Amino acid sequence: MHYRILMLLLGLFLVSAAQAAPAQKRFDDWQVTCNNQNFCVARNVGDHKGLVMSLTRSAGAHVDVSLRIDLGTLDNAADKAPPVADRMLLDGEPLPLSAGKWQITPHHLRTDDPATVNDFLARIQEAQAIALRGGDSVISLVGLKAALLFVDAQQKRVGNETAWIKKGNQPPLSVPPAPALKAVTITNPTPTPLSAEERSALLDYGSWRMNNSQCSLDPERRTVRVSALSDDKALMLISCEAGAYNTVDLAWLVSRHKPFASRQIRLRLPFTPASGSPDMELMNASFDEKNKELITLAKGRGIGDCGYATRWRFDGQRFRLVRYAEEPTCDNWLSPDAWPTLWVTK
Repeated sequence: MHYRILMLLLGLFLVSAAQAAPAQKRFDDWQVTCNNQNFCVARNVGDHKGLVMSLTRSAGAHVDVSLRIDLGTLDNAADKAPPVADRMLLDGEPLPLSAGKWQITPHHLRTDDPATVNDFLARIQEAQAIALRGGDSVISLVGLKAALLFVDAQQKRVGNETAWIKKGNQPPLSVPPAPALKAVTITNPTPTPLSAEERSALLDYGSWRMNNSQCSLDPERRTVRVSALSDDKALMLISCEAGAYNTVDLAWLVSRHKPFASRQIRLRLPFTPASGSPDMELMNASFDEKNKELITLAKGRGIGDCGYATRWRFDGQRFRLVRYAEEPTCDNWLSPDAWPTLWVTK
């Protein structure tokens, strides 16, 4: 018996030590995103007209879940709409909420009580839609069950007491914990600021680089930006190509003093995203001076409701990914700071 327990604990340790593979999938009208910590987010997508149900669940034996229903869009907070809670219909029939377990405001419903979440999901997973009486907003439930099963499988809950769909007799402690959170350390968090002379010389060097790069952006719209990375290295960003709402930048790691030595920065993800290529273009790049992070933001539409956003930290040799978030669905729901993450670090 002791041997079996020891082997179970050893197996869980090995699983938790491994990095989880990020995943993002769509099942009919439901989208699921699980990051490298096996933290999963699911929500309805499509023609919801501003009514969205979102689920989150952390990895491991502990029960850390949330469910919320919100009415509104990025550009319309639905302030004048009647309250949601007493208008919800499940396939045309009233859908009451469990008393005392929900945080209820007129257009936002939320619960993080595990039993309440489980009961609500059990009630709705075989239905077709949640609608609002007197309105046209709708939460399609087509694909919800498949999305829940995907979360169970990603977190290795299938056959476990804690599974949402395919429950079994396995105890909660047999669910692997979240993998260890990787750290990307800044080698020099407070580099000496660039002097006026350094900045001027680097900008001149950047202008020379820009004029010798094959970029289609009108020269009058090109910009050169420089930032201190360490006491002997600087980051140089040059705008190169531009579309309606995205600008492609080029980046170099440059010595701070003449004669300048430079190396072009190429960003590569530690996993393969849905696009199929881990190599990243520097879209709308900027440098966060406070956190010493290189930021990119690729917009799928001008309003910024879809696309992907990344953050990279310089470890003394190269930029390493610290955060990757992606929202593939353009439905006027989430702004970039709320897009679901596929990769996080500390």
